[in-house]
Amino acid sequence: MNKENVKIKFYSGENIPLELHKVRIVQKLNLVPIERRLEALYEGGFNTFRLSTKDVFLDMLTDSGTNAMSDMQLSSMMRADDAYAGSQSFYRLQQAVEDVLKKKYLLPVHQGRAAENILSNAYIRKKGDLIPMNYHFTTALAHITQYGGRIVELLYDEAYKIDSRHPFKGNLNVEKLDAVIRETGKENIPFIRMEASTNLIGGQPFSIQNMREVRKIADRYGIRLVLDASLLGENAYLILQREPEFADSSMAEVIAIITGLADIVYFSARKLSSSRGGGICTNDLAIYRELEALVPLFEGFLTYGGISVREIEAMAVGLYETLDETMICQSPQFISYLVESLTSKGVPMVTPPGVLGAHVDAMQICSHIPQTQYPAGALAAAFYLVSGVRGMERGSISNQRDENGNETYADMELLRLAVPRRVFTLSQIKYVEDRLVWLYENRNLIGGLKFVYEPPVLRFFMGGLEPVSDWTNKLIVKFKEDFGDSL
Repeated sequence: MNKENVKIKFYSGENIPLELHKVRIVQKLNLVPIERRLEALYEGGFNTFRLSTKDVFLDMLTDSGTNAMSDMQLSSMMRADDAYAGSQSFYRLQQAVEDVLKKKYLLPVHQGRAAENILSNAYIRKKGDLIPMNYHFTTALAHITQYGGRIVELLYDEAYKIDSRHPFKGNLNVEKLDAVIRETGKENIPFIRMEASTNLIGGQPFSIQNMREVRKIADRYGIRLVLDASLLGENAYLILQREPEFADSSMAEVIAIITGLADIVYFSARKLSSSRGGGICTNDLAIYRELEALVPLFEGFLTYGGISVREIEAMAVGLYETLDETMICQSPQFISYLVESLTSKGVPMVTPPGVLGAHVDAMQICSHIPQTQYPAGALAAAFYLVSGVRGMERGSISNQRDENGNETYADMELLRLAVPRRVFTLSQIKYVEDRLVWLYENRNLIGGLKFVYEPPVLRFFMGGLEPVSDWTNKLIVKFKEDFGDSL
């Protein structure tokens, strides 16, 4: 495609992201009073996952399954083949996977974490098996440890710097990778995992050059390379913007290079193709045979994998749309706009802007709150209280305790404000900016949280917390002073 189509220069000199789509269906939003928002927090255990959407104004919890679907995706759902086995909908998805991801063999699964379960079940054969990766994702870690494995995160030091200009903070440290393999023994490493893009450190991408170097090490030791491609489109888009070798390449070319370097590609369609479902794909028939029996066991038959066939049709169209830079660029551009606007006003943000969402540095904003009181969770609750905007904690609450029950504290304490594709308007983004600047200026009013209910696995989904002091009412008093009766 002609890349000039997405480069718009404004005469005013402002850097404003331009939506290359039009809105044809709308959904009404509600902004409930701050008193009701406080009640909702208590009802939900100060966990934004447990809030009801009737109490949420802008839902920036996640981009999983919340991206806007296109007219072509919606229309494709009408031709779905409901057959239990041999559905034509599956074969259309299989063709899309081959065309876009360049992988011949496809195993459908109901979402990304189902793929993680199957891969962990198939390849972690003994307790202590080690999975090197550029960074963990919550569900990947849970499945690996459930089957007795363990992980090691191998990033360069730059990745842990909140304020940075490094374009590829998601790069896997190849020197550390080589040392870990030699120390651990290749027989104890089922696979190497790379995530595009690293979710928990601010949606940061890796470069193709880095993946090439990882591939060389994997080949040297005969270890499989597994790619979590859930945010592949956005990682590819940032490669076009930031990796000089590919400045004149297309999305299709970059995506094909990335997936071609991996032995196994798995994805959540809730992110990759703006639909539901997921998949595992490969060009290696032996790998396919190793995994195929687990799909009927855990998911469903091999031609639906626990997914509605209507969603399978939408997945296929969504994969093709991933090649459209004008579709993929909207979310990263809105994220960049929000991050740069907030940074200019002093709010500490993860930079450079990544994908998935804008990431706020709760460790710095809530420096008066110890990690034992979960500053990122406290900031997420406080921001919902003063704005009605539901973000997500990406810090120690999203971690899990070690095998002895001890708390493990996150490398970063972040509030993630997800920006799903083609969902929000620029005025809504500016509302987020306005309320977050106000909260930053009144940050000393925010207090900590403590668990009152803690499930043993994935506690950030279901856990319940409460304030350690009466800080919520103090925040409301200040809000009323500055905003009066305004919502």
